[in-house]
Formats: sequence, C-alpha cells, structure tokens
Amino acid sequence: MRPTTSPSQATRISTFHRISDELIPKIKAFCHGPAAAVPAPVTPLISMRKPLLQTRKAATTATRVHVVAIGVSTGGPEALAKVLPALPANFPVPVVIAQHMPPIFTSLLASRLSAKSSLPVRECRAGEPLVPGCAWIAPGDYHMVVNDESGVVRLRVHQGPRENFCRPPVDVLFRSVAHIYGAKTLAVILTGMGQDGFKGCEELVAGGARVIVQDETTSVVWGMPGFVARAGLAEKILPLDQIGSEIVRRVAETGDAGSCHVNAGDLD
Repeated sequence: MRPTTSPSQATRISTFHRISDELIPKIKAFCHGPAAAVPAPVTPLISMRKPLLQTRKAATTATRVHVVAIGVSTGGPEALAKVLPALPANFPVPVVIAQHMPPIFTSLLASRLSAKSSLPVRECRAGEPLVPGCAWIAPGDYHMVVNDESGVVRLRVHQGPRENFCRPPVDVLFRSVAHIYGAKTLAVILTGMGQDGFKGCEELVAGGARVIVQDETTSVVWGMPGFVARAGLAEKILPLDQIGSEIVRRVAETGDAGSCHVNAGDLD
C-alpha cells in the first residue's frame, strides 16, 4: 500500500519548498553580484496579521555580553550585509550565525560578507576556538554548536536530524549558546519564514539572556522575528538599519567581555 501524505505534512513540505524557491535565487544574486554593489532596500513580501505585541522588560542590571548569536532565513544575505558592516574590527566578542542555506552557498556568503565588513566573516570549521572580533556562519547542511572544551569554547558541527526542516537551524545553535553562555548572550532574530529560533530564544531568555528582533516593516518575511516578538521574548523590535548599532551599543554598555581563553593567533 502506498504511503499517504497528511495535510499537515503537505503544508510543511510546501513551506520548505517555498523557502528554497525564494532564498536560493537571492543567495546566488548576492554572492555573485559586483563587489561594490549595494543591496537593494528590503521590501516586505509577506505581511502577517498584527496581534498585540509585547516586549520584555530589560533587566535592571545588565549582564556583560560575551557572545552575539544571530538567526536568519529568507532575506538573510541582504539583512546580514547591513548588520555586520556596522560592527567594528575590534568588536570585543565573537559572533555566531545560523542562516538557512544549502552547502557551498554558506562559504560564498561568508566571503562576500567579509569583503563588506571590518569584522572577518568565515564559514565555520570544526574545532575553531571562539575569539573576539570574528563572525562565523554555520556551514550548509550541518548543525553548528558551541562547546566548552577544558575552558576553551570551540565550534563543532554535526549532521543530526533536521529541526524545523532545516540544517543548519537556529534553535540548535541557540540552545548550545544558552548552555555555554546563558545570560551573557545577546541574541538577534532577523527576517525569515517559519518559527525557527523561537524555542532557542525561550531557552536563552529563561537563562537571563537578552533578545532583539527585526521589525515587520523591514523584514522580507516576518515569521521568525514575529513569533519571538508575539511571545514577549524580545526586549526590542527594531528596523534593520538600527540593529547593527544596537548590537554595538549593547556590547559596549557592559564593558569589554574578555571571556575567551585563547589568542586571536589561534585562528591562523
């Protein structure tokens, strides 16, 4: 007897294909465009019905930020191209990024973003130590996690089951960050379809971390940031062009993190 596909399965499969159809052409255009090209303004494609939004009250005493974790999907290459160039070369904490993207494209995206930014941006290589002043993108078709190994936080990758139909997913990265850094995390959810990152943000917030999300107007799809905003997990909901400066401000206001146990030379 032939297996049947339930309506819910069919909906999820349709959503997955829609993400692929929308995202891959944007990745190709971004990665292979002229070096001096400026990304076009983001135009919302999908608008979700506006419920009453909540923002989480900021903690009275700010915890020092030791890591910035970013989750993004549809519209991500353009969004990252606006956020990462706002971070200075001497940014005092590491940045880890989960962007829904197939293999090969993550390497191209990292190279493209690195050329536009003062901060080096690279595709994750297993075993690399997290150090200040560098950003890492999860490789396509792999989960990326952070792991404390004898006091040194290192990046690891694996090919466990997909989550939210994605590999890499935001939730897997965020959960590992919550486990290692807890309240010392600043999490950022940018434009994207679906709700990947929502559960990871729940875990981060439960541990005292802070979350900011992109607003609906500047998002290509207000799915991922919208779920977090509706749940009241975000301290701020900001337009894309304000997120980079907000990250810098949040890290600066809590002082130099100085949490890494390795030297920048370990990256070579």
